[in-house]
Amino acid sequence: MTANATDISIVLPCHNELANLRQLIEAIFAAVEPLSVEYEIILTDDCSDDGSWDTLRELATAQPRLRAQRLATRSGQSAALWAGIRAARGRVIVTLDADLQNDPADIPKLLAALKQADCVCGTRVEARRQGDTWVRIASSRIANRVRNKLSAETISDAGCCFRAFRRECVAEVKFFRGAHRFLPTLIKMEGFSVVEVAIHHHPRAGGKTHYGIGNRLFASFADLLAVRWMKKRHIRFQVTERIN
Repeated sequence: MTANATDISIVLPCHNELANLRQLIEAIFAAVEPLSVEYEIILTDDCSDDGSWDTLRELATAQPRLRAQRLATRSGQSAALWAGIRAARGRVIVTLDADLQNDPADIPKLLAALKQADCVCGTRVEARRQGDTWVRIASSRIANRVRNKLSAETISDAGCCFRAFRRECVAEVKFFRGAHRFLPTLIKMEGFSVVEVAIHHHPRAGGKTHYGIGNRLFASFADLLAVRWMKKRHIRFQVTERIN
């Protein structure tokens, strides 16, 4: 992570989100400008082939607060998210998806909850009951129950990437492919506190979804077993006194 810190970095991975980018950036500006804080928006393009990068270059040229970067090869959501976090200069980092299903208007709610915790995670459990199909609701519930059972967790919506956390929460976290699904657990393992707040959830209006029941549950199962092993073997210690 870089020096010259600002107050808030809003970090988003992006793959083929051309239909959403302009509305997304406008919504973030509308949510954050009233807070009167120094902020930046970091969008990492994971080798989109729908013109997303051309639009990001145009928007970043016109908006100095927007920083855009493009990965050399298609690397996946975790890599794009981590690249954005690594580039962030904010004392607080906010992560969300670029598909407008996460509502940027909820950013102030997550930031306010940071007064009680080191990391705040959005949960879509209540909102999904009003808009999602039963297949998506069922797949998310199954995935979260399996994750919580095997990892001894209590997070109600681990698949939600709409989060706000202090930058020190991820200073020592080791990212891996699929880590975005387990970031609350990885942050807890570093000794930080994590809470959840209810957020809005909107149906995808543009672009194509990248995720279904297969990669919500089955594709992440090996990662889940790895996280379970990491929790059992994780070393925690505190030095109480030093001489010389």
